[in-house]
This record gives sequence, structure tokens and C-alpha cells, in this order.
Amino acid sequence: MENIRFDTEFITLGQLLKMTDVISSGGMAKWFLSENSVYVNGEIDQRRGRKLRNKDIVNIPGVGIFQLIGPENGD
Repeated sequence: MENIRFDTEFITLGQLLKMTDVISSGGMAKWFLSENSVYVNGEIDQRRGRKLRNKDIVNIPGVGIFQLIGPENGD
């Protein structure tokens, strides 16, 4: 499992795909998610705008499993 660090409250699934070099531009996110299964916390999610927060786990089959490490916001 690879850690992905960010400093904002959340990042979107589309941003994660770009950060992990799965896609080369944000415009490719919708296409990628329509053609591939991506799991967020164990459930398939195809929303490029899905908000990913601290401790979320994203599994992109064939690419890797990523744990999001961001601000904890006191929870």
C-alpha cells in the first residue's frame, strides 16, 4: 500500500488518478472511470468528483492500493 499525502481538506478521485500518473490530464478521468473499476473504501466508485479524505483507501486494480494521508481535522 502506498501513502498519498495532501494538505487540503480533501482531494477528488480525479486528482488522485492524476497524482498517481494513471491519467495524464484531468479530462481523462471520466473516460478512465467508465472503462475501469476503482474501489474507494471497498466499494466501486465512478465519480471523478468523489471527495477523498484522510484515511480513505483507494484500490486501482493493476495500478495499486493507496491510503490517503491528509489533515485530520480533529476527528
